[in-house]
This record gives sequence, structure tokens and C-alpha cells, in this order.
Amino acid sequence: MAAATFSSSVSLRPCLAPLRRWRALSCPALRSASGSPRSAASDEATVISGTKLAKEVLKEVQRDVESWISFGNKRPHLTVVLVGDNPASHIYVRNKVKAAAAVGISSEIILRPEDISQEELLDMTLKLNKDPSVSGVLVQLPLPDHIDERTVCNAIAPEKDVDGFHIINIGRLCLDQPSIIPATAAAVWEIIKRTGIQTFGKNVVVAGRSKNVGMPISMLLHSDGEHERPGGDATVTITHRYTPKEQLKIHTQLADIVIVAAVEYTEQPRLLKLMQTCLEEHHSYCINGLCAFHSELRKPICKCLAGYNGERCEHLTLNSYAHNSYERYIAVGIGVGILTSGILAIIYCYVRKRCRKLKSPYKVCTGETAL
Repeated sequence: MAAATFSSSVSLRPCLAPLRRWRALSCPALRSASGSPRSAASDEATVISGTKLAKEVLKEVQRDVESWISFGNKRPHLTVVLVGDNPASHIYVRNKVKAAAAVGISSEIILRPEDISQEELLDMTLKLNKDPSVSGVLVQLPLPDHIDERTVCNAIAPEKDVDGFHIINIGRLCLDQPSIIPATAAAVWEIIKRTGIQTFGKNVVVAGRSKNVGMPISMLLHSDGEHERPGGDATVTITHRYTPKEQLKIHTQLADIVIVAAVEYTEQPRLLKLMQTCLEEHHSYCINGLCAFHSELRKPICKCLAGYNGERCEHLTLNSYAHNSYERYIAVGIGVGILTSGILAIIYCYVRKRCRKLKSPYKVCTGETAL
């Protein structure tokens, strides 16, 4: 059984057509350092570095942004609206702004208190839609309970909808048309394409049905590769919290690719006297599990998550009901999707400007704001 986890290094060949990459995501297959494609019959885990991939994407987008500006176009600008004091939201926003600066996209953060009214937030969104200096708008979710998120998402102009949550962008995604794709789903799709994982005719299980992750990933994977927005031509099964565990087990055993958009940790065992907290240099040692340091053996020990084994919990373990001829890959962990989601969200601001030279369904607003 072949498995792909995400922690260390692989060799990626950069895409030669950046515009087509972001719209059609049709990069060449991953090749090893020797130049030969990755073998589908390998019994060893293929380790994919999400961090390395993200750095490569940043460099490519930075080159494209500078090229865009060198032709006399205005620098893309992102405006992020942050409501309340949710610590996680503040971290996400800082990372997005940092990623924007890294690729040469100017940005600003508009802070508003948690008790802001929905009408005031919608009025602010309308002004940003009309502002020609703003290329992309992102209202950080979640919002306070008294504000309807769907109403706010639909208030953002589709062509400035960095998150891809507007009903028009979601509708175009479901109709296999070019659109702004939710960032985490786009990141997963990018990883699959860049690493050469074959989806044509494969059985894919998506664990999770959220409208911003599981659903768009499923749309990308199941749709026709010959359509206006090419898809993965896979047979997709969506599982979720109410899928019986025995059925989930059968679905994953029959799958060629499993995309995990939800992870459940097993109950932590009672700590033994010989077990101590892992040293700082071992924090990333366990790929799919919890790390503890064995004081007698002087080495880290992994407590694997359900379904994984190996010294570093690098292998997926399933008792197969399928024929032995099935090829199995664990395509993407959602953690890696989240790692690149912020980056890819920013990328769409720039892409909309670049794509106006092609057939674009939207009118693009441009403007220049200093970094």
C-alpha cells in the first residue's frame, strides 16, 4: 500500500505557465531527482513537504506580481476586515498579510469591535466593493453570532471575493467554470497536481462536508477534466460525522485516495513514568501522532492516531476489503491545506488582475496602494 504523508522533502518541477496554473491547475507531474515519475506501485511512503511547496508558490507568485507591475499595471491590494478579538482569527489574518507582503501585494487590516451591527458591516463592505484601489476583500470568519455570515459573504463583490464564498463563485465552481476557489480546497488541489497524484478514474473519499473545504474539494475532484474549469475525473464519496464508522471503514478501504478534512484523536494513554514531554527538536518527529520522550531509551516515542502505524506514524493502516490490485494514496492532510490556504487566498487577488487579458466573467477593479 502506497501512502503519501507531508513532512520532509520532494523535488518539484516548477510550472511554466503561471496563469494557466492558477486557473486550470494543470502543472506537469512530479518527478524525482533522477527525472523519472514517481512510481504508483511503490510500497514506501512518499513524503511531501507542504512547507517547501508553499515557499515555491510564494517565489513564483512574487515573480509574477513583479512582472505584472513591470508592464505598467497597478500593484494588487488586499483589504481584510477583522471583527472581534478571536485569537485564532488574528493569527490567520497576520499570516495572510505577511504572505501578501512576501509576494509584493499591498494590504491593510480594518479592525472592528465584536458588537458591530450587521448593517454597519454590510455598509463597509459596499464601500470596499466600490473602492477602485481595493483589488480583493476578505471578511475574516467566524463572525459574531448576531451577524449572518452568508449575508456578509454574498455582500462582497464576486470579483473581489478572495475567500471564494460568494454564491456566484460557489455556483460557478459547481458548474465547472473558472471561479475564485475557497483557499483550502485550492491548496489541496494544487498539492495533488504538483505532486503528480493521479485522480483520473480513481475512487476518492473526502472526510468532511463543510461548504468551504469538503464540498469544494469534492467538486474539483469529481468534475470533468475537459470542462471549462478542468476537474479530476474521480469518483468521489463524501463522508461526515454521521457516516457510520463501519461504513467509513469500508469506504476508505476501497479508496485510492483519501482526503482527510477532519481528524479525531484517540484517547490519550496514561503517561508512564519513563515518558516525558518531547524535546523541542522532536516536536515534528511524529507525523500522524503524539510525541513523548522515553527517558530510559533517550529517544522520542510516537503514539499514533487511529489508522496509522510506523515508528513515526507515517503509514496508514487499513484492513482491506478491496482487491490487492488497488493503488492507494493518502493524498492530502488538511493541515497541509491550511498551511497553504492563506497564501493561495492572496494569490487570487493577483490572478483576477492578470486574467483580465483573457476571457474574464468579471470586471476587475484595480488600484495602487504602497506597501
